[in-house]
Amino acid sequence: MKTVALVIPVFNESAHIVESLAAILAVCRQLARESRCEPDVLLVDDGSTDGVLAVLKTRFELGRDVHYLRLNANYGKEAAICAGLATMRGYDAVIVMDSDLQHPPALIGQMLALWQQGNSVVSARIFSRCSKKTVKGLGRSVFYSLFRLCSGFDLRNESDFKLLDKSAVDFYLTLPEKSKYFRGLVHWMNFPTAIVDFEVPVVAKPDSSWTFVKLFQYAIRSVTTFTALPLQIVTIFGVLTFLLSLVIGGKAVYDKMTGTALDGFSTVILLLLIIGSVLMFSLGLIGVYIARIYEEIKGRPAYIIDHGASMVRLDAKS
Repeated sequence: MKTVALVIPVFNESAHIVESLAAILAVCRQLARESRCEPDVLLVDDGSTDGVLAVLKTRFELGRDVHYLRLNANYGKEAAICAGLATMRGYDAVIVMDSDLQHPPALIGQMLALWQQGNSVVSARIFSRCSKKTVKGLGRSVFYSLFRLCSGFDLRNESDFKLLDKSAVDFYLTLPEKSKYFRGLVHWMNFPTAIVDFEVPVVAKPDSSWTFVKLFQYAIRSVTTFTALPLQIVTIFGVLTFLLSLVIGGKAVYDKMTGTALDGFSTVILLLLIIGSVLMFSLGLIGVYIARIYEEIKGRPAYIIDHGASMVRLDAKS
């Protein structure tokens, strides 16, 4: 029987982790009864501060029923996913999913079936959300449109709910960059992929630990670490500003020669404001990329594991 692992990032999920994990384990046990596989579950605690470990210990035998890996600080979801994949890389397949039931556990069986048909990656895609339109939803649409414009990859309705076989996991972990965008990189790897559509269930946790500021920072980091095309905006603005300068300069010369020029500096001030705004925006954009380069050159690890708090026994498989 092939080995399968579930990697589940966790951050301040103590309010609902027991219910969510129980639902996930119920599906795992059903798969074991059907002799399809017996998935090992790895929770990757991304530096939670709400006592989620104590809550887990009350219901689960950590290290046996559920493996627990704790990062010593909050490094972000991407780092947690990478840590989980690195820990479970010895398995034949690894499934990455959220801990709040927004990714339906019932879909795992279908994903395994598609994987066994020869697909290296099985990606779960959202076709409907049972929620009202919000500012975050609008921001999500803007982000995916911008990402598609810059990278050429259409990730609309994509999710982190994915199955990767061993070859895909191994290749993903060889990618040298520290700041990884999981959805984008899996799409970029272009392994044989099957798609499973799902609807985000109503029972999923309504509140998210992602604030608007965190989502904005995540969006900027994802775009700038995946493509350098936005840097070309600086060139475009430079060309537009130059053309605008020619138009305004030509008009000023014409007015002077025809004697219709007016006293004052409104035109000059307007031109200076336009050029200054473009320069400030361009410098800011360049600064973002320099910051990304600086972070990569430092060579610091993307995460640090708290081995004292982790409870993982995978020697036989990893």
